[in-house]
Amino acid sequence: MAFLEIKDLHVSIDGKQILDGLNLSIDKGEVHAIMGPNGSGKSTLANAIMGHPKYTLDSGEIRVKGELINDLSTDLRARKGLFLGFQYPTEISGVGYSHFLRNAYNQLNKSLGEEQNREVFLTVREFHEYVKRNLDAVGLDPSFLGRYLNEGFSGGEKKRSEVMQMLVLKPNIAILDEPDSGLDIDAVKAVAEAINKLIDTGAGVLVITHYARILRYMKKLDHVHVVAKGKVIKSGGKELSEELEAKGYGWLGIEEDDK
Repeated sequence: MAFLEIKDLHVSIDGKQILDGLNLSIDKGEVHAIMGPNGSGKSTLANAIMGHPKYTLDSGEIRVKGELINDLSTDLRARKGLFLGFQYPTEISGVGYSHFLRNAYNQLNKSLGEEQNREVFLTVREFHEYVKRNLDAVGLDPSFLGRYLNEGFSGGEKKRSEVMQMLVLKPNIAILDEPDSGLDIDAVKAVAEAINKLIDTGAGVLVITHYARILRYMKKLDHVHVVAKGKVIKSGGKELSEELEAKGYGWLGIEEDDK
C-alpha cells in the first residue's frame, strides 16, 4: 500500500469536469513528476489532494495510509503529512515568517511527532537555529526570519521559501505546483537544489511542471506521468520527460489547449 493513493478521481469546478478518472500512487521516498499541457488538470489534482473548497470531488478516492480522506478539511490533511507548495505563493503582511513556521511545526508535532520521531524545540532560540540551518540549505539569507511571509520576496525566493518550509515542517508527501514557473535558469537551478535537499529527507515528492528543465537538475526522479483531459495517459521514467521536451505533446495526440 502506497502512502498516498488516488483512485478513479473525478473533480469539477463550477459544474465543469476537470479530472476524469485519474489514478496515481505515491510512496514515501519516491519522486514523481506530472507533466502536461496547460488546462490538463495538473494544478487541479494538487488542489484536490489538499481539499481546496473551490474543487468538487464528484467521485473516486484519496487515501493516506489506507484511510479515506475525501471529506477531511485542508488543515486535517496537512496534519496527516501532506504539503502543497503553491505556484503563486501569497504575500501575507503582518505574519512573521519565523512565527508562522514555529506555529505550523508545533501543530504538526502534535499530529506526527510519535510517527516521525520529530525534534522538540524547548526555546524560540533553538527553533530559530533549526530554521537558519534550513535557510542556508536552500541559499536564503537568515534575515528572512525577520520578514513577513513572502512579502517583498522575488519569484525565485518565494519558490525556494516554499521548499524551505517543507524542509522545516518535514511532510510525508510534498507537492510542488510548477516550482519553475516564471524563473530564469539560475533560479531554476537554485530551486532544484532546494528540492534535492527535500528528497534527502525521504519524503515522497510530486513535482508538477510543464517543462523538463527543472527535472534535469533533480538528483532523483522515479516516475513521470503525462496528464491530459483529466487523467494519466502515459507513465514512464526520466527519459519520458526528455522525450516530451524534444517532441512536445502532439505525438501523444494531445493539443496544447486541451482541457
